[in-house]
Amino acid sequence: TMENSSHIKSFILAAYGEIGQIRYFYFTITLVLYVGIIVANSLLIAVISVERTLHEPMYFFLCALSANELYGSTVLFPSLLVNILSDFHEVSKFQCIMQIFCLNTYGSIEFSDLAVMSYDRYVSICYPLHYNRIMTLNKACVFLIFIWLFSMVRFAINLTLTVRLPLCGNIIEKVYCDNYSLVKLACTDTNVNNIYGLVGTFFSIGLPLLLIFYSYAKILKICLNSPRQSQIKAFNTCSTHLVSLVNFSIGCLLEIIKNRFNMSHIPNEVRVALSLYFLIFPPLLNPIIYGLRITTIRTTFKKL
Repeated sequence: TMENSSHIKSFILAAYGEIGQIRYFYFTITLVLYVGIIVANSLLIAVISVERTLHEPMYFFLCALSANELYGSTVLFPSLLVNILSDFHEVSKFQCIMQIFCLNTYGSIEFSDLAVMSYDRYVSICYPLHYNRIMTLNKACVFLIFIWLFSMVRFAINLTLTVRLPLCGNIIEKVYCDNYSLVKLACTDTNVNNIYGLVGTFFSIGLPLLLIFYSYAKILKICLNSPRQSQIKAFNTCSTHLVSLVNFSIGCLLEIIKNRFNMSHIPNEVRVALSLYFLIFPPLLNPIIYGLRITTIRTTFKKL
């Protein structure tokens, strides 16, 4: 009821269910994934920091991508590990709000960073002679500071709108807190939240995707009029970024589908795995993909 909503101090994460003895198996897998993400991304940042020839905007953006993936994973995995071993899957209201803020900013920053990386590839391929003038490290810093600040301000406003809602329940059907689940618990009209959410989604996902499509349309146009050798070089330059983009987009799409459609007919374990995709696979695979595909990173890693 509206009257009881102000007394909600914590939330139950119902997706853990009756986890039983299989919890130790889930705990081991989750711990291995978390350690893998920490090691892979930390190594990539270390390699780029140590090798002076990698001190260029492209690798700077790659470092930022890895730093964001460490941030997103550290927000999720420790609480995931604790809850897997626990019999009580309860989270305080403050912890829930902070988790929503951090996971949302992680997603927004990831998309924006991938958009800036596509713009960097566009300048590199379409304006190779002017690249060093157009894309400087200072400019890259400005881009990244703006991305982080914008994402944090945007989601601070989002959460302010969510926190003001009176709630009629405290059960979240996930293994972590998310804004959509919290808004669904509201006892009142949520039109303002929904409209702001749509506008925010456009700026956090729509605009970055438009920039990515624009950059690749320009790259494709240049490649179609270039010799085969140049086309192969352009493909090699862009392939790792495209794999990262597709991987993260799949994760976000699965999350949107899970939120918007009734998936009660799908086993709980599958629903949990789908909701965790964008928080596990991009952070785990990105450093491996870039490490294997980019020769300079590979050779520097062998030297360490």
